[in-house]
Amino acid sequence: MPLQLKSGRGAISTLTLNRPERLNALNSALGQALLDALNGLAEDAAVRAVVLTGAGRGFCAGGDIDLLRKAREREDVTEVETLLKLGKQIILAIAMMPKPVIAAVNGPAAGAGVNLALACTTRIASEHASFTQSFAKVGLFPDFGATYFLPRLVGAAMASELMLSAETLTAADALRISLVSRVVPHDRLEEETALLAGRLAAAPPIVARGIKQTLCFNDREQLERALDEEIRWQVTCFRSQDCLEGLQAFFEKRPARFQGA
Repeated sequence: MPLQLKSGRGAISTLTLNRPERLNALNSALGQALLDALNGLAEDAAVRAVVLTGAGRGFCAGGDIDLLRKAREREDVTEVETLLKLGKQIILAIAMMPKPVIAAVNGPAAGAGVNLALACTTRIASEHASFTQSFAKVGLFPDFGATYFLPRLVGAAMASELMLSAETLTAADALRISLVSRVVPHDRLEEETALLAGRLAAAPPIVARGIKQTLCFNDREQLERALDEEIRWQVTCFRSQDCLEGLQAFFEKRPARFQGA
């Protein structure tokens, strides 16, 4: 199963991305399972808070890089467009859910994986977590809501720097720039997440719904526009020779030589 759904105490449900052998990298099967689960939880009045985390040592490595390389070598944009459109619906489902969604970042989060966490109501990180807007390394454009959420959390200048440099942030770095709200010892992440989720789940549902609506729902059109622009730019970048070079360089473990074409 690419996704695990567990209902716990206090009306808290946990979604676990479950492709640990691929650092929970996103493909269409995992993306669809995640979207279906999010939509179901949004409609379930018994659920008062949702936790999103990853199986194994990683949170989410972003889009499945092997899938992307093979599609680019075939010059086949169809599968990538499908995943991007699925990603738009996933991000909207997280951001617009009328109850808190907590990202428990248990390890590396890269590319779209970071942005799944950014769409959540709040983020708690293990000391082993790391965060990378890794798109530029392989000639790709930030997606899954990066251009909407990241500048709102860290400012436009820092967001631009992180996207262009593809620098990896430690959990401590992420806390310093308010990318996460707290960092905890790795062996206490599950316990601390449960405590945080319990506090948020205890809020009156009508208050939680109102807060989410005021902070997120009112910006739905702007978020959708940003997601659509990301898809447009991502398809353009995916078709470029720089993307092909970046993906090949990644697998050959060498620096990419981008030419702007």
